[in-house]
Amino acid sequence: MATPAPDTHDALHRLRQAMPEVTVLSADDELQAHRWDRALDPNAGVPLAVVLPRSTEDVQQIVRYAGAHGIPLVPRGAGSGLSGGASAVDGCLVISMAEMTDYEIDPVTRMATVQPGIINADLKQATAAEGLWYPPDPASVGFSSIGGNVATNAGGLCCVKYGVTTDYVLGLTVVLADGTVVNLGGPRLKEAAGLSLTKLFVGSEGTLGIITQVVLRLIPPPPPACTVVATFADLDASCQAVLEVASTVRASMLEFMDAAAVNAVEDVHGYGLDRTAAAMLIAQSDQPGEAGTREVEVIAEVFRKFGATEVLVTSDQATGDTYTAARRAAIPAVEAKGRLLLGDVGVPLPELGSLVTGIAEISARHEVVISVIAHAGDGNTHPLVVFDPDDAAQAARAEVAYGEVMDLAIGLGGTITGEHGVGRTKKAWLPDYVGEDVVALNRTIKDALDPRGLLNPGAIL
Repeated sequence: MATPAPDTHDALHRLRQAMPEVTVLSADDELQAHRWDRALDPNAGVPLAVVLPRSTEDVQQIVRYAGAHGIPLVPRGAGSGLSGGASAVDGCLVISMAEMTDYEIDPVTRMATVQPGIINADLKQATAAEGLWYPPDPASVGFSSIGGNVATNAGGLCCVKYGVTTDYVLGLTVVLADGTVVNLGGPRLKEAAGLSLTKLFVGSEGTLGIITQVVLRLIPPPPPACTVVATFADLDASCQAVLEVASTVRASMLEFMDAAAVNAVEDVHGYGLDRTAAAMLIAQSDQPGEAGTREVEVIAEVFRKFGATEVLVTSDQATGDTYTAARRAAIPAVEAKGRLLLGDVGVPLPELGSLVTGIAEISARHEVVISVIAHAGDGNTHPLVVFDPDDAAQAARAEVAYGEVMDLAIGLGGTITGEHGVGRTKKAWLPDYVGEDVVALNRTIKDALDPRGLLNPGAIL
């Protein structure tokens, strides 16, 4: 372990003296482990230290100390972010929420009050024990935190029917840049008092305040789902099938994987997926009884109508879980092929085919692999640009291709991010997407709440 420079050593000593109850990490390996999130932002800096609060009061103390000494703060959930939103900046304090995992579930009101560090899957397990369900389920459900999910307004596989994180956030406790603690919303199903400040902080990526507690709405669990899986020889036909299914029934899942994703998952897991397919669609219906049977029949018929080469319909839970697991495994499986530039562009559903085929053209033109997986039912795609970081020419082509995918989505009336957030890797495209006036409005809000720019500097703006 390298010896800290004298100035750094003194700064760490003062930090520990000021907050003796807060764990402070400063060893080289600990700093390196907290520099990056999953986006592996090449411009990530080296933090002064990593601090691990356990309470709102701890966070308040950290924020006030940082403010008094002009130290930037980078909040961090589980480090699973895909847009560089938790990338460290040089000399910052990374506030890791890893030890803030307390929760309380009220089955009477169907609400959970949680600290931000709890892992999504752990909360799901706890709510299931009370006969309830927390729906948002990003593919990273097993290792992403609720705080990170709230900070990026995460979606997931079931969001086509059940919505995204913001639809379940009833209240927040937030520490502002000056150390003030505010309670926004709360354990109430309806709230119309003043501006919708709770929603302002959902998706704000730690740039406006640091979330220390979340009140979440829970719902009864759905019935067991029936799964429909179809393979297609034609990309555009699969997208047209998605559009017709989405406009005809309300599937509880409607997911897309292209050939590159299917083959990458097969290479790692060997689920028995069709390697020859240009696209695979995975749909589910959780409607009970005859309504569910009819919905599944409609989905299967639509898939056949648009030329599916094979359609599997199953009510077997294990089989359905296998296909869902295959979809969740897609990003890490493709990641095994090389370094990724991860996108999550979304378009209006009628433009899904143009987006997917357009990405294929970009891939061919720049001679880089771009695998596309998608929460297809709501038009939210994840283009994964794969490149060899040791091949400078290929890396440069990958960067250009990534930008062209963003431009394509904007040109089709879409968004540069559906659920991963802008972070640091997508902020260059924000003005083209929302326009300069909206960027200025974002800046006005940021400056009002964080006039010194110490909260997650460089993220979003």
